Amino acid sequence: MVNKQPHIRCDSNDAAKYAIMPGDIGRVEKVRRLLDNPRDIAFNREFKSCTGFYKGVKVMVISTGIGGPSTAIAVEELKNIGVETLIRIGSCGALKEGIRLGDLIIASGAVRDEGTSKSYVKEEYPAVPTPEVLIKLIESAKEQKFSYHCGIVRSHDGLYSGDEDKLDKYWGNKGTIGSDMETAALFVVGSLRNLNIASVLNVVVESSEKVDSGINNYVEGETLTIEGERREILTVLEAIVKLEKI
Repeated sequence: MVNKQPHIRCDSNDAAKYAIMPGDIGRVEKVRRLLDNPRDIAFNREFKSCTGFYKGVKVMVISTGIGGPSTAIAVEELKNIGVETLIRIGSCGALKEGIRLGDLIIASGAVRDEGTSKSYVKEEYPAVPTPEVLIKLIESAKEQKFSYHCGIVRSHDGLYSGDEDKLDKYWGNKGTIGSDMETAALFVVGSLRNLNIASVLNVVVESSEKVDSGINNYVEGETLTIEGERREILTVLEAIVKLEKI
């Protein structure tokens, strides 16, 4: 099986059992630096990819861009070339007081407040991670003494819709602890395709902070969020090593 995929431009010769999926193209390079014998694969549209080894385990890294549609494309095409486990590393806003910049949120489920997953299956279908992957991520964060929170996140489409502050407050009051744009699509499409999936998010906006100012801090290199990014990468890499030993 070779079967080069039309969007990610990868084939079965490029695949690894495990794929790390940042949204941000720039984050691919940050993971790459921690890998042994890294090899660039392709860069097409929002999909930039490479492979390498972490503690002897082959890992693929591929960016997904912003939002559910491109994430779903990556999930489908990675499935086609033989990848088995997909773990998102992304950024998010906190919806609960006490969750700080640079803290990690390990998603135990996602509110499907976006369109991509709904195009696949009715809303009653749950958006949840694979339990074994979730457990190893929690173990990894604990062992490295990283500040993390495990709970439900909300995935949405309209960052500048004008209603986000109101919606964040509503979902925060329902016990949802973070907000992103990709996790629900990953969980639903990955589950439907019998893949192992999970999502680790780096908090770049606190619950009391406006979205645009928080994102600006992140882009400009705010120390805590950059450290959070490093920690989410290490959390996933160490979890992959644990998964390989099961």
